Amino acid sequence: MVGRKWSDGLLLAVLFACVWWPSAAGGAPGGAASKAKVDLKSSTYLHYKQEYRRNLLANGLGLTPPMGWNSWNHFACVINETVIRETADALVSTGLSKLGYEYVNIDDCWAEIARDHHGNFVAKNTAFPSGIKALADYVHSKGLKIGIYSDSGYFTCSKTMPGSLGHEEQDAKTFAAWGIDYLKYDNCNNGGTKPTVRYPVMTRALMKAGRPIFFSLCEWGDLHPALWGAKIGNSWRTTNDISDTWDSMMSRADLNEPYAELARPGGWNDPDMLEVGNGGMTKNEYMVHFSIWAISKAPLLLGCDIRNLSKDTWEIISNKEVIAVNQDPLGIQAKKVRSEGDQEVWAGPIAGYRVAVLLVNRGTYRYALTARWDDIGLPLETVAEARDLWEHKTLKNTFVGNISATIDGHSCKLYILKPVG
Repeated sequence: MVGRKWSDGLLLAVLFACVWWPSAAGGAPGGAASKAKVDLKSSTYLHYKQEYRRNLLANGLGLTPPMGWNSWNHFACVINETVIRETADALVSTGLSKLGYEYVNIDDCWAEIARDHHGNFVAKNTAFPSGIKALADYVHSKGLKIGIYSDSGYFTCSKTMPGSLGHEEQDAKTFAAWGIDYLKYDNCNNGGTKPTVRYPVMTRALMKAGRPIFFSLCEWGDLHPALWGAKIGNSWRTTNDISDTWDSMMSRADLNEPYAELARPGGWNDPDMLEVGNGGMTKNEYMVHFSIWAISKAPLLLGCDIRNLSKDTWEIISNKEVIAVNQDPLGIQAKKVRSEGDQEVWAGPIAGYRVAVLLVNRGTYRYALTARWDDIGLPLETVAEARDLWEHKTLKNTFVGNISATIDGHSCKLYILKPVG
């Protein structure tokens, strides 16, 4: 059960979010708001918002967004126990585990197409000859946690292994017995039944399995899972799958942003896994990617081959100051508070009466961007100190009323503003 102390903290965070956000949806008059795909004033939305407050999944997990690694973006179905073991080793040897990257998550294609004669999952013998339990023990021996994948349909999305539809309780017990810590639960081959019917069945099964398991709803955002996901999961996908391109990454950010006020400790909006390091974008574009995911309180699940990290990739994913924004205890997701053409200002409160501000130039030309205090929720007369999180330096001057920067195309600036007078 969620304790009284945590409930009070959650209420405080919710109240802070309500007070902090500018009253105009998207910023001050004249600033074009990002347009949600769902009417946030509708009776349906308000109903689910109220239900959300009453029905947090009672597993005590996900008080900050999960951090770790997932096999899919880089390896897809070409996975085996050697890759998983070496990835766990790399998380430790690189120091990433000390930065908070703790989950080693196996995605699709890990099981045989047929269950055993008892109806249980069977790990693919050619890829996981030691079995998942032995692999979980190895990952745990490194001080890490292990995740696995299933589907709320009859088969997974690859159609190479069975899904859990009709086997939810049995599979949840299997995962618990193996020592699984995280379940990504997909949405393919489901016979047309609604996710609002299928996903709660697995929730109940996990709650009875005897082991706390982080529950990630990979519903792709089709039925607005942000509106109902919190009572059954710890995170919920708000978008379809990401790919390693600028346009794909930014569109996932856009689709995720309208649900910002529904994210909070214990339940997070998920715009899909990180592509940083997979080679399809520039370093500056990957910095934008990591910055938006961090300020949006999205899960930080690496999707590259961390056994072979480039210097640029390491500098991005190991930035302690950016990670700290993501892991801030308030758990308030940033919003896009001003959008004018290709120029965007994202902002959200963090602990210590500070504000995280992200200036994004989506265009291809160098451009001057300004974040105004009335957009980001600071009183106009506030004197603020600015910390540049990518340059790792506090700017010499203080700022009143606004902060500006000239930014290259497909690049960003990420600041923490701290009132000093």
